[in-house]
Formats: sequence, structure tokens, C-alpha cells
Amino acid sequence: MSTITTSSTASRRQLLRAGGAAAVAAAGGLLASRAWSQPRKLSFAWNANAFCLSPVVVAQERGFFEKNGLQVELINYTGSTDQLLESLATAKADAAVGMIHRWLKPLESGFDVKIVGSSHGGCVRLVGSREAGVTQLAHLKGKTIGVSDIASPGKNFFSILLKKNGIDADRDVQWRQYPADLLDVAVNKGEIQAIADGDPTLYLIEKRNAGKYTELATNLSGEYKDKVCCIVGARGELVRKDKPTVAALVRSIVQASDYVADNPNESAKLFAKYSPKVPVEDLQALLGTLTHRHHPTGRSLRDEVEFYAKDFRSVGVLKGSTDPKRLADHVSYDVLA
Repeated sequence: MSTITTSSTASRRQLLRAGGAAAVAAAGGLLASRAWSQPRKLSFAWNANAFCLSPVVVAQERGFFEKNGLQVELINYTGSTDQLLESLATAKADAAVGMIHRWLKPLESGFDVKIVGSSHGGCVRLVGSREAGVTQLAHLKGKTIGVSDIASPGKNFFSILLKKNGIDADRDVQWRQYPADLLDVAVNKGEIQAIADGDPTLYLIEKRNAGKYTELATNLSGEYKDKVCCIVGARGELVRKDKPTVAALVRSIVQASDYVADNPNESAKLFAKYSPKVPVEDLQALLGTLTHRHHPTGRSLRDEVEFYAKDFRSVGVLKGSTDPKRLADHVSYDVLA
């Protein structure tokens, strides 16, 4: 893990004066329930390569963490999800943000981590090769789909979507893993006929191969259009012993997510330093494809966790013996209540 040092563009005093008072929420009608004389320190793990996590940068750069009484150390974590959740459970980090499609399986194993908030929906897409004749989901039968990780959100999510469209993800298609930047090379060689991955990877592939791909689906397709993708988790002990601090984090991410929804251009500029491969104008367009206005908390978030748990159990990602309701009740926690 490596620590990223970021600094707000204004001093704490300027931010508080501009905001009117410490701990006043700037969006969504969420008011901080408590302010502290000294900021509460919190370590927050994230993936600095994921443009969809722009709210994390916004929360730091635009002072949302500070307005909610927090002093946040951002930790760039690029290890596996199991390692990330273990780092939370063992207090190497206090909280983290990641994809629900990756988190539910390891959480089923019993990590002491609670899902407490969320940021947005979107992130994952499935595209087909026009040359291979894959221009709709039905064309995937008998084909091979490339992924950058055999346990990726793309494979997990689209296995579910394919099943709901009459395609068995284990029998009717094959999955093959490649490094992300070689997925289009595999298509050009005829080794795979479709790609399931996230942006900016797919965006860059389509940019390099203009007109060669058709978007088949995303994790906002159909009934998923109002479903969350990236969630916020905190170590269980912190949730139980210091709920106000975790609540302040959740408020900060909600407020920053609303800022991204309202100001995608400015948010893209703030995030650009973390994404040298993608020009600012492309980041602006990409942020517009996500639903940063959708960031459920409390009961709404718990219900979405149960929804996904049912889906993942149906395709064998979760064990058949796992009760989605009990799992959702156990891993979700309403820190704003």
C-alpha cells in the first residue's frame, strides 16, 4: 500500500467560513449529527486508478471530509479484495470503497467489515466484436468472453445478466483471462469475441478500435438502472465503538458524489492527476455515464445488498446455503440512524 498525500485548495479556516459552520452537510439534506473541536483521523483505502471514485478526490480537495470533522489519510490500495477487507478487519485501515460485485463473496466468509454507505452506480460494461457477429446478447452463445480477472465484477455481474437472458454462463459461453491492455489484441486474434470489463479500459479499447465494438449491456441495464455499484465499508469495531465518525465519512462521500453529479467537468479536472492515460475531456464524458446521484444508505442500501446477494447465489458466486436476507442484515449497518 502506498499513501497518497492530497491537500485542499483552501485552508480549514477558509472552508469553514465559506461553508458557514463546521459539520454542515452541503448536499442531500444530510446534517452532521455532531461536530468535534478537533478533526477525527481516519484512514481510507481506495483504488486511485478508478475514475469512478472521483468523489474520494472531491471529498479531499473540496473539503467535504473537513466540513464533516474528519482528517482523512487516503491509502492507494491495489491488492485483492480479500486483502483489502482483511486490512479493514485487522485495523490496518479504517474504511474503504470498492465494488459490491467483488465484496459480497469475501464478506460471506465472515470478515468483520460493515457496508455503511455508497457512491454511485455504473462501472462495468460488456461489448461484442462486430467482426465476430456479436451485436446482441443472444449472439454470445458458443462464444468466448475476455476478462481481466476471472473473479472480476464483469464476470460475476454478466453471468447473472446472461442467465436472466437465457444463457448459461458456465455452459453456453467460455471465459478467458487476459491483461486488461491486451483484451482487444485477443479479439483481433480471434481468441475471444466479447469483452467484459470496466472503464476506462473499455473506453480506451473502443478508442483504439473505432467502430469495431457494440455495447451489449452494462450494469445499469434494465432492472439494474437504479442499482448501486461502488460501496463504502468500515471495520466492524470502528462502527460499533465510534459510529459518529463513520457517519461523518458516509456523509462526506454522499456530498462529494452529488458534487460529481452536478460538476462532472470540475471533478474530472481534480481527478486528472491520477489518470495520465485519459485526457480530461474523456474523463468528463466518462463521469457522465455513471449515476453519482444514486448513493443509497440505511435500509435502501441494505435492500440492494440483499438484491445482489440473491443474484450472486443464483449463479454460484455465493454458496447455495447462504440466506441473502440474513447476509444483508449481517453485513449492512445504518450509521446515519
